[in-house]
Amino acid sequence: MSPKVGILGAGGWGTALAVALAHNDHDVTLWEFNPEIKAKLETTRKNSMFLPGITIPKTVKITDQLDRAIRDTAFVIVALPSHVIRSVAEKCQPFLSDQCIVVSGSKGIENMTLKRNSEILLESLPNLLPNRVVALSGPSHAEELARKRPTVVVAASEEEASSYQVQQLLMSPFFRIYTSDDIIGVELGGALKNVIAIAAGIIDGLELGDNLKAALINRGLVEITRLGTALNANPMTFAGLSGMGDLIVTCTSRHSRNRFVGEAIAKGKSLRQILKEMVMVAEGVRTTQSALDLSLHYKIDMPITQEVFSVLFDEKDPREAVNDLMTRAAKAEDWG
Repeated sequence: MSPKVGILGAGGWGTALAVALAHNDHDVTLWEFNPEIKAKLETTRKNSMFLPGITIPKTVKITDQLDRAIRDTAFVIVALPSHVIRSVAEKCQPFLSDQCIVVSGSKGIENMTLKRNSEILLESLPNLLPNRVVALSGPSHAEELARKRPTVVVAASEEEASSYQVQQLLMSPFFRIYTSDDIIGVELGGALKNVIAIAAGIIDGLELGDNLKAALINRGLVEITRLGTALNANPMTFAGLSGMGDLIVTCTSRHSRNRFVGEAIAKGKSLRQILKEMVMVAEGVRTTQSALDLSLHYKIDMPITQEVFSVLFDEKDPREAVNDLMTRAAKAEDWG
Protein backbone atom coordinates (compact mmCIF):
# COMPACT_ATOMS: atom_id res chain seq x y z
CA MET A 1 0.00 0.00 0.00
CA SER A 2 1.28 3.45 -0.90
CA PRO A 3 2.44 5.48 2.13
CA LYS A 4 0.55 8.57 3.23
CA VAL A 5 2.55 11.78 2.98
CA GLY A 6 1.65 15.21 4.35
CA ILE A 7 3.39 18.29 2.98
CA LEU A 8 3.32 21.43 5.10
CA GLY A 9 3.59 24.49 2.88
CA ALA A 10 2.08 25.02 -0.56
CA GLY A 11 4.76 27.37 -1.82
CA GLY A 12 6.97 26.52 -4.77
CA TRP A 13 8.99 23.77 -3.08
CA GLY A 14 6.05 22.14 -1.34
CA THR A 15 4.09 22.08 -4.59
CA ALA A 16 7.04 20.68 -6.54
CA LEU A 17 7.45 17.88 -3.99
CA ALA A 18 3.73 17.13 -4.24
CA VAL A 19 4.12 16.76 -8.01
CA ALA A 20 7.12 14.46 -7.57
CA LEU A 21 5.37 12.30 -4.97
CA ALA A 22 2.19 12.06 -7.04
CA HIS A 23 4.31 10.77 -9.92
CA ASN A 24 5.28 7.88 -7.60
CA ASP A 25 1.57 7.21 -6.90
CA HIS A 26 1.82 8.12 -3.22
CA ASP A 27 -1.14 9.31 -1.14
CA VAL A 28 -0.27 13.02 -0.83
CA THR A 29 -1.96 15.83 1.08
CA LEU A 30 -0.72 19.40 0.64
CA TRP A 31 -1.39 21.88 3.46
CA GLU A 32 -1.97 25.58 2.73
CA PHE A 33 -2.79 27.66 5.82
CA ASN A 34 -4.78 30.35 3.97
CA PRO A 35 -8.35 29.10 3.23
CA GLU A 36 -8.78 31.38 0.22
CA ILE A 37 -5.55 30.27 -1.40
CA LYS A 38 -6.35 26.65 -0.56
CA ALA A 39 -9.72 26.96 -2.31
CA LYS A 40 -8.09 28.47 -5.39
CA LEU A 41 -5.43 25.74 -5.54
CA GLU A 42 -8.11 23.09 -5.18
CA THR A 43 -10.34 24.58 -7.87
CA THR A 44 -7.76 25.54 -10.50
CA ARG A 45 -5.06 22.94 -9.69
CA LYS A 46 -2.61 25.75 -10.44
CA ASN A 47 -0.13 27.47 -8.12
CA SER A 48 0.21 30.53 -10.32
CA MET A 49 1.80 32.62 -7.55
CA PHE A 50 4.81 30.35 -7.06
CA LEU A 51 4.90 27.90 -9.97
CA PRO A 52 3.13 29.33 -13.00
CA GLY A 53 2.44 26.78 -15.72
CA ILE A 54 2.47 23.78 -13.37
CA THR A 55 -0.62 21.62 -12.88
CA ILE A 56 -1.11 20.01 -9.48
CA PRO A 57 -2.17 16.38 -10.09
CA LYS A 58 -5.78 15.61 -9.18
CA THR A 59 -4.59 12.85 -6.87
CA VAL A 60 -3.00 15.43 -4.56
CA LYS A 61 -5.42 16.40 -1.81
CA ILE A 62 -5.27 20.03 -0.66
CA THR A 63 -6.38 21.19 2.79
CA ASP A 64 -6.14 24.11 5.18
CA GLN A 65 -6.61 21.82 8.20
CA LEU A 66 -3.39 20.66 9.86
CA ASP A 67 -4.91 17.50 11.29
CA ARG A 68 -6.13 16.37 7.88
CA ALA A 69 -2.67 16.92 6.44
CA ILE A 70 -0.64 14.95 8.95
CA ARG A 71 -2.87 12.56 10.88
CA ASP A 72 -1.89 8.89 10.31
CA THR A 73 0.85 9.84 7.84
CA ALA A 74 4.05 7.83 7.44
CA PHE A 75 5.95 10.96 6.37
CA VAL A 76 5.51 14.67 6.99
CA ILE A 77 7.58 16.99 4.80
CA VAL A 78 8.09 20.51 6.14
CA ALA A 79 8.39 22.92 3.21
CA LEU A 80 7.76 26.14 5.10
CA PRO A 81 9.82 29.33 5.40
CA SER A 82 12.27 28.67 8.21
CA HIS A 83 11.00 31.49 10.42
CA VAL A 84 7.51 29.92 10.72
CA ILE A 85 8.56 26.29 11.26
CA ARG A 86 8.53 26.55 15.05
CA SER A 87 5.04 28.04 15.32
CA VAL A 88 3.52 25.55 12.87
CA ALA A 89 5.33 22.52 14.29
CA GLU A 90 4.09 23.26 17.80
CA LYS A 91 0.52 22.90 16.51
CA CYS A 92 1.28 19.53 14.91
CA GLN A 93 2.11 17.53 18.03
CA PRO A 94 -1.45 16.27 18.79
CA PHE A 95 -1.83 14.79 15.30
CA LEU A 96 1.60 13.33 14.65
CA SER A 97 2.14 9.58 14.80
CA ASP A 98 5.07 8.35 16.91
CA GLN A 99 6.23 6.33 13.90
CA CYS A 100 6.14 9.23 11.46
CA ILE A 101 9.33 10.37 9.77
CA VAL A 102 9.56 14.17 9.63
CA VAL A 103 11.51 15.62 6.71
CA SER A 104 12.90 19.14 6.82
CA GLY A 105 12.79 20.49 3.30
CA SER A 106 13.55 24.09 4.27
CA LYS A 107 16.91 25.86 4.36
CA GLY A 108 17.70 28.33 7.10
CA ILE A 109 19.03 29.02 10.59
CA GLU A 110 16.68 30.54 13.16
CA ASN A 111 17.56 34.04 14.31
CA MET A 112 18.31 34.49 18.01
CA THR A 113 18.37 30.75 18.87
CA LEU A 114 20.76 29.94 15.97
CA LYS A 115 19.07 26.53 15.66
CA ARG A 116 19.01 24.41 12.51
CA ASN A 117 15.58 23.39 11.24
CA SER A 118 15.87 19.81 12.51
CA GLU A 119 16.68 21.18 15.97
CA ILE A 120 13.63 23.42 15.84
CA LEU A 121 11.44 20.45 14.92
CA LEU A 122 12.80 18.36 17.78
CA GLU A 123 12.19 21.18 20.26
CA SER A 124 8.69 21.84 18.94
CA LEU A 125 7.65 18.17 18.74
CA PRO A 126 8.58 16.60 22.11
CA ASN A 127 7.57 13.08 21.07
CA LEU A 128 9.69 13.15 17.91
CA LEU A 129 12.90 11.13 18.21
CA PRO A 130 16.11 12.45 16.60
CA ASN A 131 16.47 9.30 14.51
CA ARG A 132 13.16 10.02 12.79
CA VAL A 133 14.18 13.46 11.49
CA VAL A 134 15.60 13.76 7.97
CA ALA A 135 17.01 16.82 6.21
CA LEU A 136 16.49 17.06 2.45
CA SER A 137 18.85 19.43 0.65
CA GLY A 138 20.82 19.97 -2.53
CA PRO A 139 20.68 21.87 -5.84
CA SER A 140 16.94 21.82 -6.33
CA HIS A 141 14.98 24.74 -7.72
CA ALA A 142 11.26 24.03 -7.51
CA GLU A 143 10.71 25.46 -10.99
CA GLU A 144 12.75 22.62 -12.48
CA LEU A 145 11.67 19.72 -10.26
CA ALA A 146 8.00 20.56 -10.87
CA ARG A 147 8.66 20.24 -14.61
CA LYS A 148 10.31 16.88 -13.95
CA ARG A 149 13.72 18.07 -15.01
CA PRO A 150 16.43 15.80 -13.57
CA THR A 151 17.22 16.84 -10.00
CA VAL A 152 19.64 15.29 -7.50
CA VAL A 153 19.63 15.93 -3.74
CA VAL A 154 20.67 14.28 -0.47
CA ALA A 155 18.59 12.99 2.46
CA ALA A 156 20.45 13.09 5.78
CA SER A 157 19.64 11.61 9.16
CA GLU A 158 21.57 10.26 12.11
CA GLU A 159 19.61 7.04 11.49
CA GLU A 160 20.47 5.31 8.20
CA ALA A 161 17.09 3.58 8.04
CA SER A 162 15.23 6.91 8.10
CA SER A 163 17.26 8.51 5.30
CA TYR A 164 16.90 5.30 3.30
CA GLN A 165 13.11 5.40 3.65
CA VAL A 166 13.00 8.99 2.39
CA GLN A 167 15.29 8.01 -0.47
CA GLN A 168 12.91 5.22 -1.49
CA LEU A 169 9.88 7.49 -1.10
CA LEU A 170 11.17 10.17 -3.47
CA MET A 171 13.36 8.34 -5.99
CA SER A 172 12.15 8.47 -9.59
CA PRO A 173 13.67 8.72 -13.09
CA PHE A 174 13.82 12.52 -12.66
CA PHE A 175 14.50 12.77 -8.91
CA ARG A 176 17.62 11.05 -7.58
CA ILE A 177 18.26 10.94 -3.82
CA TYR A 178 21.54 10.12 -2.09
CA THR A 179 21.74 9.43 1.65
CA SER A 180 24.03 10.83 4.35
CA ASP A 181 24.48 10.50 8.11
CA ASP A 182 25.73 14.10 8.46
CA ILE A 183 22.51 16.01 9.11
CA ILE A 184 24.46 18.92 10.63
CA GLY A 185 26.57 19.44 7.51
CA VAL A 186 23.69 18.94 5.10
CA GLU A 187 21.54 21.52 6.87
CA LEU A 188 24.35 24.04 7.28
CA GLY A 189 25.38 23.75 3.65
CA GLY A 190 21.82 24.34 2.49
CA ALA A 191 21.38 27.37 4.72
CA LEU A 192 24.75 29.12 4.45
CA LYS A 193 25.00 28.94 0.66
CA ASN A 194 22.16 31.47 0.51
CA VAL A 195 24.40 34.08 2.12
CA ILE A 196 27.06 33.54 -0.53
CA ALA A 197 24.38 33.67 -3.24
CA ILE A 198 23.45 37.20 -2.15
CA ALA A 199 27.10 38.15 -2.66
CA ALA A 200 27.00 36.50 -6.10
CA GLY A 201 24.01 38.63 -6.98
CA ILE A 202 25.91 41.74 -5.96
CA ILE A 203 28.71 40.74 -8.32
CA ASP A 204 26.18 40.27 -11.13
CA GLY A 205 24.47 43.56 -10.37
CA LEU A 206 27.76 45.44 -10.42
CA GLU A 207 28.81 43.57 -13.62
CA LEU A 208 32.12 42.54 -12.10
CA GLY A 209 32.48 39.39 -14.18
CA ASP A 210 32.78 35.63 -13.99
CA ASN A 211 36.33 35.57 -12.61
CA LEU A 212 35.23 37.17 -9.37
CA LYS A 213 32.07 35.10 -9.08
CA ALA A 214 34.03 31.88 -9.47
CA ALA A 215 36.42 33.02 -6.74
CA LEU A 216 33.47 33.97 -4.55
CA ILE A 217 31.95 30.51 -4.87
CA ASN A 218 35.25 28.93 -3.87
CA ARG A 219 36.03 31.24 -0.98
CA GLY A 220 32.41 31.13 0.12
CA LEU A 221 32.70 27.37 0.40
CA VAL A 222 35.78 27.86 2.58
CA GLU A 223 33.73 30.00 4.97
CA ILE A 224 30.89 27.47 5.04
CA THR A 225 33.34 24.65 5.75
CA ARG A 226 35.07 26.59 8.53
CA LEU A 227 31.84 27.21 10.37
CA GLY A 228 30.44 23.75 9.66
CA THR A 229 33.54 22.05 11.04
CA ALA A 230 33.31 24.15 14.20
CA LEU A 231 29.72 22.90 14.59
CA ASN A 232 30.82 19.24 14.28
CA ALA A 233 29.87 18.68 10.65
CA ASN A 234 31.97 16.45 8.42
CA PRO A 235 34.02 18.85 6.25
CA MET A 236 33.66 16.49 3.28
CA THR A 237 29.90 17.06 3.30
CA PHE A 238 30.49 20.56 1.97
CA ALA A 239 32.11 19.14 -1.17
CA GLY A 240 28.85 17.30 -1.86
CA LEU A 241 25.36 18.05 -3.13
CA SER A 242 24.22 20.10 -0.14
CA GLY A 243 27.45 22.10 -0.13
CA MET A 244 29.20 22.77 -3.43
CA GLY A 245 26.27 21.49 -5.50
CA ASP A 246 23.69 23.79 -3.95
CA LEU A 247 26.16 26.66 -3.76
CA ILE A 248 26.83 26.57 -7.51
CA VAL A 249 23.20 26.53 -8.55
CA THR A 250 22.13 29.21 -6.07
CA CYS A 251 24.95 31.56 -7.09
CA THR A 252 24.36 31.16 -10.83
CA SER A 253 20.72 30.37 -11.54
CA ARG A 254 18.09 32.81 -12.72
CA HIS A 255 15.68 31.00 -10.38
CA SER A 256 17.72 31.95 -7.29
CA ARG A 257 15.81 34.37 -5.06
CA ASN A 258 18.88 35.07 -2.94
CA ARG A 259 21.03 35.90 -5.94
CA PHE A 260 18.20 38.19 -7.09
CA VAL A 261 18.27 40.09 -3.79
CA GLY A 262 21.98 40.79 -4.14
CA GLU A 263 21.61 41.88 -7.75
CA ALA A 264 18.77 44.25 -6.93
CA ILE A 265 20.72 45.82 -4.05
CA ALA A 266 23.72 46.33 -6.32
CA LYS A 267 21.42 48.16 -8.75
CA GLY A 268 20.34 50.59 -6.08
CA LYS A 269 17.21 49.17 -4.47
CA SER A 270 16.85 49.08 -0.70
CA LEU A 271 16.44 45.78 1.09
CA ARG A 272 13.05 46.86 2.42
CA GLN A 273 11.83 47.68 -1.10
CA ILE A 274 13.12 44.39 -2.51
CA LEU A 275 11.50 42.24 0.17
CA LYS A 276 8.22 44.14 -0.14
CA GLU A 277 8.09 43.42 -3.86
CA MET A 278 9.07 39.74 -3.61
CA VAL A 279 6.37 37.05 -3.53
CA MET A 280 8.70 34.29 -2.36
CA VAL A 281 10.98 34.24 0.68
CA ALA A 282 14.72 34.83 0.29
CA GLU A 283 16.01 32.74 3.20
CA GLY A 284 19.52 34.17 2.92
CA VAL A 285 18.53 37.54 4.36
CA ARG A 286 17.65 36.14 7.78
CA THR A 287 20.38 33.50 7.55
CA THR A 288 23.02 36.19 7.07
CA GLN A 289 22.31 37.50 10.55
CA SER A 290 22.37 33.99 12.06
CA ALA A 291 25.57 33.09 10.20
CA LEU A 292 27.34 36.21 11.45
CA ASP A 293 26.19 35.54 15.01
CA LEU A 294 27.50 31.97 14.79
CA SER A 295 30.84 33.13 13.38
CA LEU A 296 31.27 35.59 16.24
CA HIS A 297 30.26 33.01 18.85
CA TYR A 298 32.69 30.38 17.54
CA LYS A 299 35.35 32.95 16.54
CA ILE A 300 35.33 31.83 12.88
CA ASP A 301 36.70 34.17 10.20
CA MET A 302 33.91 34.75 7.65
CA PRO A 303 34.74 37.96 5.78
CA ILE A 304 32.25 37.44 2.94
CA THR A 305 29.41 36.90 5.41
CA GLN A 306 30.49 40.00 7.32
CA GLU A 307 30.40 42.14 4.17
CA VAL A 308 27.02 40.75 3.07
CA PHE A 309 25.66 41.61 6.52
CA SER A 310 27.06 45.15 6.26
CA VAL A 311 25.45 45.67 2.85
CA LEU A 312 22.07 44.26 3.91
CA PHE A 313 21.70 45.75 7.37
CA ASP A 314 24.18 48.64 7.63
CA GLU A 315 23.53 49.96 4.10
CA LYS A 316 27.18 49.70 3.15
CA ASP A 317 27.86 50.51 -0.47
CA PRO A 318 28.22 47.20 -2.39
CA ARG A 319 31.26 48.43 -4.33
CA GLU A 320 32.97 49.37 -1.09
CA ALA A 321 32.22 45.91 0.30
CA VAL A 322 33.79 44.24 -2.73
CA ASN A 323 36.81 46.54 -2.51
CA ASP A 324 37.29 45.77 1.17
CA LEU A 325 37.30 42.03 0.41
CA MET A 326 39.73 42.44 -2.48
CA THR A 327 42.18 44.56 -0.48
CA ARG A 328 42.38 42.40 2.65
CA ALA A 329 45.89 41.53 3.81
CA ALA A 330 47.75 39.16 1.49
CA LYS A 331 47.89 35.53 2.69
CA ALA A 332 48.43 31.97 1.56
CA GLU A 333 45.42 30.12 0.17
CA ASP A 334 43.82 28.09 2.90
CA TRP A 335 41.00 25.58 3.15
CA GLY A 336 38.95 25.54 6.30
